[in-house]
Amino acid sequence: MTVKDFALPDLGEGLTESEIVAWHVAEGDMVALNQVIADVETAKAMVELPSPYAGRIARLHVTEGTTVAVGNTIVSFEVDAADAAPASPEPVPGPEADPEEAPPNLVGYGAAPQAAGQPVRRARNLPTAEPSPSMAATVPQRRAAPPVRKLAESLGVDLTNVHGSGEAGLITRADVEAAAGDHSPTPDAQSPDGTTVPVAGIRKLTAEAVTRSAFTAPHVTVFLTVDVTRTVELLDELRSTAPFRELRLTFLAAVAKAVCSSMQRSPQVNSRWDDQGITRFDHVNLGIAAATPRGLLVPVVKGAHTLDLAGLASALTQLARTAKAGETRPPDLTGGTFTITNVGVFGVDAGTPILNNGEAAILAVGAVARRPWEWRGKVALRDVVTLSLSFDHRVLDGEQGSRFLADVGRLLNNPAGAFAL
Repeated sequence: MTVKDFALPDLGEGLTESEIVAWHVAEGDMVALNQVIADVETAKAMVELPSPYAGRIARLHVTEGTTVAVGNTIVSFEVDAADAAPASPEPVPGPEADPEEAPPNLVGYGAAPQAAGQPVRRARNLPTAEPSPSMAATVPQRRAAPPVRKLAESLGVDLTNVHGSGEAGLITRADVEAAAGDHSPTPDAQSPDGTTVPVAGIRKLTAEAVTRSAFTAPHVTVFLTVDVTRTVELLDELRSTAPFRELRLTFLAAVAKAVCSSMQRSPQVNSRWDDQGITRFDHVNLGIAAATPRGLLVPVVKGAHTLDLAGLASALTQLARTAKAGETRPPDLTGGTFTITNVGVFGVDAGTPILNNGEAAILAVGAVARRPWEWRGKVALRDVVTLSLSFDHRVLDGEQGSRFLADVGRLLNNPAGAFAL
């Protein structure tokens, strides 16, 4: 028998660390090639980690909830000498790959796809079974999702002393908050100066991204408040007609359609600045900033310029559903050329959004509200929204950015031209 160490692989997209959310194996277990051994969460997605060997689990080097740097050993296997070579690499399919023809896999690691046992990304469903006795010294006996563990850490709650009220004993946020109310936080978790919460995962990635963008691109933000009553009325009418009866038709879908239409007249907005010059894209990959339980994600609607209003409504609905369920694949978070962030869902009127790295502009959409407005020579209650466009002044002059924003506003004020099916 030979002992083989397995290090956390490069999961792609430039990520340097991942969190071991849950082990599916215990020390002493026998595993098959490509058997899922752990759930691993990057800053962008949850993936299942397949075994590179067939053999016995000799040692688990890290506990659940630990953030591990790429290249650090996480598990050791006992394998027959003849099986000591790891499985050959198989890259993750690119953004344009057909998922039915090429199942997703980990970048730079993984066995060649087989009819069964293929590594797949999946929803964040933690195992319901309790760990085996052999894991007692390695893995916590109480199960909780990563956000709940973070909350427990910040409140000084020891999860080993918390009884989970969720399915199969899963510890919930309410359980942690109740435990925090019964016991004062430990000195290590909280002091008179406040509480320190470790920065990791998606929060760390977001912090790094906005810092790079804020200090490398000269931002300019312009604002436009516009009467969108006709768009709101049109959406209300369309919701009762085919094909919209089966869709979740939102104001954001209307904004996305107006943006794609306006880019036909202002293609310079759909650009990127780099050391070689300004790249203008001939396609619109529309990023939609989404607040999820894991933090801010920006999944991308590929080829948004080819979609009609119904297609955009369908794509946005699916995008939001997968993001909130933690099922967004890493390829779906890349390749964006323009981003929309909808701060209006939080009741905010306007903001100054920070550019997404590699993009020349981002549009913030405020809350749609009924306000007194001049209409046909009189004051009337109208549906009004404020749009905020931040752009890279190296790519766009003030005139170009302002004309694009005005065009988006014009289409939302009079949507007939933008929303033709």
